[in-house]
Amino acid sequence: MLRLKIYLFLLLVGLSVQSWAQTKNQFPSQIWHKGTLYLSDGSSVNGMVKYDLETNLVQLQEETVITFTASNVTSFDIFDETYKGVRKFYSLPYALNGDYDTPVFFEVLTQGEHIALLCREYIATDTRGINNWAGMGMNPFWGPQNIAGFRLAFTYYFLKNGRMERYSGKKKELFDMLPGYDEELELYMRKNRLEYNQRGDLLRITAYYNELKNN
Repeated sequence: MLRLKIYLFLLLVGLSVQSWAQTKNQFPSQIWHKGTLYLSDGSSVNGMVKYDLETNLVQLQEETVITFTASNVTSFDIFDETYKGVRKFYSLPYALNGDYDTPVFFEVLTQGEHIALLCREYIATDTRGINNWAGMGMNPFWGPQNIAGFRLAFTYYFLKNGRMERYSGKKKELFDMLPGYDEELELYMRKNRLEYNQRGDLLRITAYYNELKNN
């Protein structure tokens, strides 16, 4: 009987470790999250949510899996277990692949009275080689960054004066997007060792810019 209990205990531990490993070897968009969808008809639904920003689709798992487009959903939020926080997504009009605006999902990283920083994530092929993956697998802010030849990548957008502008990731353009406080931003970035093209750093820089504008 004792051997049986020990065996069952080790089996449960093994299954838990395997489940944890499978979760850690997936990008955020490949995982089901607890969340809420706010629909275009004014209603809302709760359940397990999985999103795909590349296709502008979000799925809700209840008794069955229901798929919604950015036209059906005004916004949705999820609780991301990886970094233990709520992430918010909005459906906004934008000419993503053409000359006219269509509803597109954006994640809101930070927003203030003057400017908001949004992003869209996608999974890109990582060509840097396996030696460069070591130590880069997880990021506490948005989960796995590199997995077996693929990496999590982002495109960034600034929303100001009702207009969406894509940010190329160049330092000069960042100061053009956040005008009027070049010296203050330069000092803040240098003091806090912030990069101009990293998700968490851009969030802090934009939030600081909104603080400067409010003062």
